[in-house]
Parts: sequence; C-alpha cells; structure tokens
Amino acid sequence: MFAVIFWGASFIATKFLLEEISPETIISLRLILAIILLKVVALINKSDFTINLKNHLRILLLAAVAVFHLWIQITGLKYTTAAKTGWIIGTAPIFIALLGFLFLKEKLNSVRIYGIMIAFIGLLLLVGNGNPLNIDLVKNTGDFLVLFSSFTWGVYSIINKKISLNYSPLMTILYLFLLMALIIIPFSFNKQAINSVIHLSFVGWISILFLGLLCSGVSYVIWAYSLREMDSAKVGAYLYLEPFVTVLTAWLFLKEEITILMILSGLIIIFGVYLVNRD
Repeated sequence: MFAVIFWGASFIATKFLLEEISPETIISLRLILAIILLKVVALINKSDFTINLKNHLRILLLAAVAVFHLWIQITGLKYTTAAKTGWIIGTAPIFIALLGFLFLKEKLNSVRIYGIMIAFIGLLLLVGNGNPLNIDLVKNTGDFLVLFSSFTWGVYSIINKKISLNYSPLMTILYLFLLMALIIIPFSFNKQAINSVIHLSFVGWISILFLGLLCSGVSYVIWAYSLREMDSAKVGAYLYLEPFVTVLTAWLFLKEEITILMILSGLIIIFGVYLVNRD
C-alpha cells in the first residue's frame, strides 16, 4: 500500500522536475539517491554482498527493462497529464496477469478475460476523450508511451519474481539500481545536465528526494518483498489504487482539471482490473 501511494504521487513530482531537467537526468538522480539509501540500510543490516555472476546477468536484464520502463514513462508524462497517466498506469495489473499466465502458469479464467476486455474499453474511452475513433497516434503520443510503460512494468514484475528468490529483496534492488545507473548515467552526463542540476529549484530538490528515497529506494524493495511472498496477480491488484492517489495529488498540486468523463473511464478501467485480480 505504501509503495502504491508513493508511486501514485511520483507523477506529480516528475511533472515538476520535467520543467527543469531531462528524463535521463531525473532517472539518474533517482538512482543515485536510492543507491546511497539502500547501501546504508544494507550495511546496517549486515547484508551479504556476495556476488553470483549468473544472478547478476539476470539482474542486468531486469535493469535494462527497468531503465527502459522509467524512460518511456517519464517521456510520456511530458506529453500528457499526470491524472491521465495515473489512470493508464492502472492497467499494469492486466499485463502482470497476462504475463503471469504465459510464463508462470498462473490462472487466467473467463472472469479475468472479461476484466481485460472491460479495462481496455475504459482505456479507449479515456485516451479518445469519450470517442475511441478520435484516438490519434501523434496527438496521443504521451498516452501510448505511458501505456507501453504499463506493459514494461508487467515484464519487470515477472522477471523480478523470478530473481528475487536468489538474493534477498534488498540486495536484489541494490544491485539492480547499480546496474541501472551504469546503463543510464552515460546518457545524462553532459554539461547541460550538470548545469540544470546545479540550478535546480527548491521544489525540484524536494521532488527528486521524494522520487529517489521513497519512490525508488523504499518502494522497490517493498515491491520485491511482496512479489516473493505473494502471487504476482494479487500483488498487482494493489496497483488499482494508484490512479486515485495520482488524480487527487494532481488536482491538489498541479491544478489539473478532473472531468466526469475521465473519472468514468477510470472507474471502468479499475473495475476491469478488479475482475482480473479477484480470486
């Protein structure tokens, strides 16, 4: 629940930061802060830092997916609203359930299939502003990028369920972030990025601290522990609360307009997701 609340509010913090720094720089700063926090926690807990090369190769794959996921999501957020993003991200449990069915042999019965269909009807209404025929790939680029990031989150969750059994969740995420940082930092280390960080506003620093320490450092570990102990579809079910957090915080902090159509479309999505994830 805490992870979902932090992630729901993360889109608002990211929106603030996109006015000052690039998506690659946002990701890099998030990772650096999260790595520092997790390293301190690991030392305090006297965690085992033993490296298994085979496991690290699997984590490298997960890191590549996670970096791609964050980059797509943040880039998409540049071209759409935080509230809309929150509803679209709400489809992530559907991809988790589908991938769990394909690769983990988890159940996908008729009720879940109906849920998937209902959720995508709501998604079409949301993206098309009430008329699916109005959907334009160029006009709705941000929406489609965010939707694709929902799929990549499903891929991340399924791979994470596989590798969390090899290391402790804390060490898995620490090694994951280290490899993610190695992948993304070369793309964000330039003079323009450095200057933008130096001149970051107070709100910008609060936003990046929130994203790095809570949304990445704390939430990813919680997610990993949950995936290790619970069925992936049940863990994914908590994600349907995330859009409500996003819509509320977007209205409070970004003054984004929340329309009746948006709420109706979002509720259809959530109902479909509920059917997908119920026992």
